[in-house]
Amino acid sequence: MAKGSLFVISGPSGAGKGTVCAELIKRENIFLSISATTRNRRVGETEGVTYFYTTKEQFEEMIEKDMMLEYALYGGNYYGTPRAAVEKMLKEGKNVILEIEAQGALKVKEKMPEAILIFIVPPSVKELRDRLLKRGREDAAEIEKRIETAKWEISQSPKYNYVLVNDKLETCVADTVRIIDEANERQKIIERLLSEI
Repeated sequence: MAKGSLFVISGPSGAGKGTVCAELIKRENIFLSISATTRNRRVGETEGVTYFYTTKEQFEEMIEKDMMLEYALYGGNYYGTPRAAVEKMLKEGKNVILEIEAQGALKVKEKMPEAILIFIVPPSVKELRDRLLKRGREDAAEIEKRIETAKWEISQSPKYNYVLVNDKLETCVADTVRIIDEANERQKIIERLLSEI
């Protein structure tokens, strides 16, 4: 059985990366990696489905033992990707998607250079601002802060393997599926050739 491939999907808040990932995991053999966090579980969240919930001490021990592919501290809580869960799925031949921000994505690339990084952008900054306004979750000041963050994130996109414009969701999803299919085909060819040596 061919090993699965690791895909890291990032993009500015409002670019639609969460929606793209939700569409991808409806398909066969594509799995979203579950992050770990030290924040408290909210109503309706499930251990091992929404997040793996840990204490701050447990999380810091995982960092110390290099058990995290990437992690960050937000609002006093740690969030990150446990290495073991990802590696287990890849060995089982599953394609794994990490939906994480650019800083984390670049850390993953350092630890797993074979990871394929996909950066999703909106068609324009105006469209990004409109999408954030439509969501109605942030006030004007918060939206401007997110636009500023988006500038830095977009400046990191040349470090990714692919940059996709999410103008039409179906097209963006189809482009991502094509990238995943090509990676799977490459993996099969490499493993076949190595088995013949």
